[in-house]
Amino acid sequence: MNETAVGQWRIVLDEAYRVLRTTAEGIPTDAWDLSTPCERWAVTQVLQHATGDQLAYVAAITGGSGPEEDPFAPSGRIEGDKLTGVYAALDASARAWAGVADDEPQVPTPLPHGALPAHLAAVAAALDAAVHAWDIAVATGQPSPLSDDLARPLLDVARQIVEPLRNYGAYAAALDPGAEADDVTALLSYLGRDPRWTGARH
Repeated sequence: MNETAVGQWRIVLDEAYRVLRTTAEGIPTDAWDLSTPCERWAVTQVLQHATGDQLAYVAAITGGSGPEEDPFAPSGRIEGDKLTGVYAALDASARAWAGVADDEPQVPTPLPHGALPAHLAAVAAALDAAVHAWDIAVATGQPSPLSDDLARPLLDVARQIVEPLRNYGAYAAALDPGAEADDVTALLSYLGRDPRWTGARH
């Protein structure tokens, strides 16, 4: 995000949380064990991971205890209502970010980067939520939750934070999006995801 857009990070974050919530609500009852673009993870595990990542941001910002389960080793088992956890995580995240100033220069994050300016930290959290919403959507036959308007600021921040994360295995190598790629395709390709992925291929 450029300097003139710094104050707009709340809109991006709210939209990313909305699409994760809506996509989670749209998971069919028989789709929780389907494969996803996240190699080796089923739909349940991606949702657990996305939930845990947002709780990790909450813990970094508030000093709380963070997720009970390692987001990078999701069990694939959710007891009771499968949506309770993601609802609680998104609500806690919204409260945590509400206490962050628009132009806060140093917001603690769970990323290896450490503290980042508010607009980078918040859009990094939004990136995680929105892209995992896409993973779940394409795995379960839902429409893509990503729009070009959402993908554009996510891609801008991704280009600033993702390269060190590839070394941790958080993202695969970038793919060539093609010369005529729209913003969604460019974002997914940069994150190592095939924009044309379908479960039939896996």
